[in-house]
Amino acid sequence: MSSWRSLLLRIGDKCPEYGTSSDFKEHIETCFGVLRRELEHSANDILPFLLQCAEQLPHKIPLYGTVVGLLNLENEDFVRKILENTQTNFQDALDSENCDRIRILMRFLTAMMCSKVLQPASLVVVFETLLSSAATTVDEEKGNPSWQARGDFYVTCILSCLPWGGLEFVEQVPEEIERVMVGIEAYLSIRRHNSDTGLSFFEEYDDESGKDASEKDFLEDLWDRIQVLSSNGWKVDSVPRPHLPFEAQLVAGKSHEFGPINAPDQPEPLSQLAGVLYGKQKHHAELKYCQRIHRLNIFPASKTEDMEPIDRFIMEEYLLDVLLFLNGCRKECASCMVGLPVPFRYEYLMAETIFSQLLLLPQPPFKPIYYTLVIMDLCKALPGAFPAVVAGAVRALFEKIADLDMECRTRLILWFSHHLSNFQFIWPWEEWAYVLDLPKWAPQRVFVQEVLEREVRLSYWDKVKQSIENAPALEELLPPKGGPNFKYSLEEGKERTEQHALSAELITKVKGRQTAREIISWVEESVFPHHGLEAALTVVVQTLIDIGSKSFTHLITVLERYGQVIARICHDQDKQIMLIAEVSSYWKNNAQMTAITIDRMMGYRLISNLAILRWVFSPANTEQFHISDHPWEVLRNAISKTYNRISDLRKEILTLKKSVVSAEDAAAKAKAELDAAESKLTLVDGEPVLGENPAKMKPIKSNAEKTKEEEISVRDSLEAKEALLARALDENEALFLSLYKNFSNVLMERLPDASKAQTLGALKSIQADEMIVDLDESSEMEVDNENGRPKKSQSNGEKASNVYKVGDKEQWCLSTLGYVKAFSRQYASEWKCGTGWKLQHNKQVEHK
Repeated sequence: MSSWRSLLLRIGDKCPEYGTSSDFKEHIETCFGVLRRELEHSANDILPFLLQCAEQLPHKIPLYGTVVGLLNLENEDFVRKILENTQTNFQDALDSENCDRIRILMRFLTAMMCSKVLQPASLVVVFETLLSSAATTVDEEKGNPSWQARGDFYVTCILSCLPWGGLEFVEQVPEEIERVMVGIEAYLSIRRHNSDTGLSFFEEYDDESGKDASEKDFLEDLWDRIQVLSSNGWKVDSVPRPHLPFEAQLVAGKSHEFGPINAPDQPEPLSQLAGVLYGKQKHHAELKYCQRIHRLNIFPASKTEDMEPIDRFIMEEYLLDVLLFLNGCRKECASCMVGLPVPFRYEYLMAETIFSQLLLLPQPPFKPIYYTLVIMDLCKALPGAFPAVVAGAVRALFEKIADLDMECRTRLILWFSHHLSNFQFIWPWEEWAYVLDLPKWAPQRVFVQEVLEREVRLSYWDKVKQSIENAPALEELLPPKGGPNFKYSLEEGKERTEQHALSAELITKVKGRQTAREIISWVEESVFPHHGLEAALTVVVQTLIDIGSKSFTHLITVLERYGQVIARICHDQDKQIMLIAEVSSYWKNNAQMTAITIDRMMGYRLISNLAILRWVFSPANTEQFHISDHPWEVLRNAISKTYNRISDLRKEILTLKKSVVSAEDAAAKAKAELDAAESKLTLVDGEPVLGENPAKMKPIKSNAEKTKEEEISVRDSLEAKEALLARALDENEALFLSLYKNFSNVLMERLPDASKAQTLGALKSIQADEMIVDLDESSEMEVDNENGRPKKSQSNGEKASNVYKVGDKEQWCLSTLGYVKAFSRQYASEWKCGTGWKLQHNKQVEHK
């Protein structure tokens, strides 16, 4: 990497490029000195790289703004090009709805305004353009309030610039910035309060409406923070102001104007401000202009760092930007996160921000494994501080686990088990040993049970048992240690039946490499007639799974080679449910292999998603809904695989549509070339003849025919893929209809009468009195009369006195309703997009 690139990239860091210095002024002077020399012959390389650094390292934007300000003193034309490029990029970002780029470029413009590169009035015009668009959007007569998310985003961007340049605005253009603030206040008065109850981390049981209506939404909260900042004279500890030491120089530079920008066209107005169409557009807008953080307040105020309200917002911006732009390099990400340019500690806030992203609903911005790795690297980068903070976060979330959203609970289990696997499974399990005294459906007990089960998947049973030696009683919550449960094993003392002989015969045939067709013939001729379908299914499935049980590769090999045998026997849903039951029976001691086998069988289309759904909602599994994640894991896999098929088909169709356009162009070009050749007059034996020389015409005709055939072939492929997508969407619709029908059926059987409970809060407290331990029924141990807990639990501290007061039936309802919410939220977009695509596709088919 050349010197100037390295200096730009590493400015503000403690690194070899800048020697031992960590002073921003020295960094800026060094970087500016090198760039000034390089501008002569590398200006075309420096400009895009500088803009790229500003966009992808936004926590360093004040430094880049100052460097641009100093360059403005030496080369105004170069800086004018920077502004022109920024204006073009900003307009492109607005048109393409690239929210992150819009927000960061506005911050960069603010930093350049502070460095006297940009006229403050020009930036105010940008603010007013966006503010005007936002106000029009939420206007019920002129705009479309279902797109309020876009208006809120624009106003958030304006407000988020003020910590970086509010002081300069007030000093240089006080009337103009006051006009903007009045406009924002007016916007806040006409917009609708944004409720994110469906996306909150914790279930709200207090009232029917969810969150308190007086609680401020994100934009209202930011406005309050900006008001506090204004009253404090725009002084911000968390925003460096590296331009101040150079102010005497910077004022000599020319302040440029910023080119005009145009807000995107307003969405079409709605005829009514309610109903399905309004809801769909609102959902679409919120996906496009999503709120990048929902604050997760894990720690009490006494533990978190003492900072001003605006500093918390700025720190969140820094941390989220680093997570966003350095997601491809986790170690660099962790390094940047621990070295942000602020004068105070922020470990607790950093933990809350990362967990807020890991648990963000409906989906985290990146795969959960990314946050797992970042937390792990931060623990290693700050060994004296961050591990204790993470442990505190886990304890705090564990205390609230009963109220945590079901999707968040699942993610927390997966993260925590993976995290512990990277730190030798060390955890003070004795702190949570009291969960054994809780009922088996208590969320804290289920959490510990699921974490231990996931740990076994990541290691092995004996290792996990060793890790809980300080709380040996927790072994009760470990999954079974046993291996496969093969019905036809040849163990000593086990009675041999005719089915044992059939299984042994099938094993011999497989070892003899008989084909699937030969085994199908054997089943149909020798097994069906004498033993019946059920016996044949059990023998074939149990035996083939046993053959493939040694490893994942063995399983794949068996399914690829003999999947036709299973498909021939299990040709309808009822038989497929029996097939799943046999898989579950064989792997009853290994939930992971049960899920993997069912998932692979669905992949090979041996099992339909509807069969899996029916099996999950069978009586034996529904009884497990609130005490185990196993049936939900299988259901999640089935729905996810169905969704992934649709996503893959959409990508293939998009590629094919581009191929069709290319093929049409190539065919048209070849046809034009052929027509030109045929219309050309040539002399043959001295006579004028229409058409090219026959020797030249042959390859031209051949090329025209070939390109036409290719066009037809690509079109046929596109039609085939579109037909497959239509079929997949039909299957998806059937799956979701069946899913909600099953949810409805099982909930109607168990939900209490409306006179007993009309809200989740009432449902949760309906059995409170019944859950207190009856002293008279305690026969095995002495009971503490004060709190109704066995005395043996008192060693676990105050937690042992917290009796879980929700009954079995009520917890089942709460858990199942939680999963209804989770599935609805996760696949809401697919349901909307799928329905829209099907309507469009059906119209195209009818038109053809």
